[in-house]
Amino acid sequence: MRCPGCSGMENKVIDSRLNKEGDVIRRRRECLSCSDRFTTYEKLERSLPLLIKKDGRREEFDRDKIISGVRKACQKRPVSTKDIEDLVDRVEQYLQELGDKEIHAVKVGEKVIQEIYNLDDVAYVRFASVYRSFKDVNEFMVELKEVLKSKESTNTPDKWK
Repeated sequence: MRCPGCSGMENKVIDSRLNKEGDVIRRRRECLSCSDRFTTYEKLERSLPLLIKKDGRREEFDRDKIISGVRKACQKRPVSTKDIEDLVDRVEQYLQELGDKEIHAVKVGEKVIQEIYNLDDVAYVRFASVYRSFKDVNEFMVELKEVLKSKESTNTPDKWK
């Protein structure tokens, strides 16, 4: 690690601490050349698959894009920022467990919609209406009836069984 003060490469670690979640290590370092102290953070680099879009383009997974879409669907709903972050964490974990280098974006979208379904009914319907691009009110009503039916019976839509 290069010292921000003198650009020296030799330093020693004075202190190391984990964050609350246990996924980032904060290290206090001291440069052996100029005695300047600085902080570094270590985080596990996750390798997520490239997304294959409908038109065939490849795009990197963008966590912020999913957070933004879910946040819009959850607007004015009793859903916390932590709930949304946890939802996206589960989607990322799912992608890592698949172990694929590339995955169709539709599969990611379906995982997101499944997670939203378990989070909040209204947010689910909002997200589904945009994600599935309903062409008319009838398509919207079919989806809504499916949600109501599955909530009454098994709590899981037929398409995810």
